[in-house]
Amino acid sequence: MKKLFFALTLLGFIATANAAIITNNLVAVPLTTIVQDADQDAPVQSASFTQELKKRFIEGGPGFMGVVLICLILGLAIAIERIIFLNLATTNTKKLTEGVEEALSSGGVDAAKEFCRNTKGPVASIFYQGLDRLDEGVESAEKAVVAYGGVQMGQLEKNVSWISLFIALAPMLGFMGTVIGMIQAFDKIEAAGDMQPSLVAGGIKVALLTTVFGLVVAIILQVFYNYIVAKIDSIVNDMEDASITLIDILVAQKK
Repeated sequence: MKKLFFALTLLGFIATANAAIITNNLVAVPLTTIVQDADQDAPVQSASFTQELKKRFIEGGPGFMGVVLICLILGLAIAIERIIFLNLATTNTKKLTEGVEEALSSGGVDAAKEFCRNTKGPVASIFYQGLDRLDEGVESAEKAVVAYGGVQMGQLEKNVSWISLFIALAPMLGFMGTVIGMIQAFDKIEAAGDMQPSLVAGGIKVALLTTVFGLVVAIILQVFYNYIVAKIDSIVNDMEDASITLIDILVAQKK
């Protein structure tokens, strides 16, 4: 009886192992096939997307689509330049004010001016101008801080208006392409003297492509524009707070 039970157990174990091996082989083959098919299809999809984009760009008309593309390139160039400039202009105002206050206490105005001269950013430049007019009185220093703060704000906002221009211009060019495409469609209908879908489809397709491309360009530039404006507002707020702190330090120093 024990031998029979042992034999049945052994046969069951062998059957289970064989079933597991067969199942694994059956699962592994489709998975391998799927992975290979995916690897083969990936470059095709990437290439087809590029070809499709190029095709749609040409179908939209090189005139309007090219101008909209120029708007995108110029807008991105200005946006990237502004982002780099604003990131470099960001200063740790708390550390700057503490350094100026410590320099005033230990080495006087000249030491504080030297500290500001060695620190990058618009806030340090504003501090330098205020300290440079300190010998004329605190009021003169305050006026210098306010005046030079306006100059630095203008430097921060430089060329930002061009981005807003491209944001408005890209959809307008797209809509103009829409109007021209519809006019061309009606011209073909008038010349043929018959309302055929094939005559209207080409003009409507050009109209839709130019509109979509113009809107996509405007959306992309709008994201960069909003980030730049928010960054400028943050730096300006830091400039104003730091300027007030500097005036308080100078008033306390005079006492």
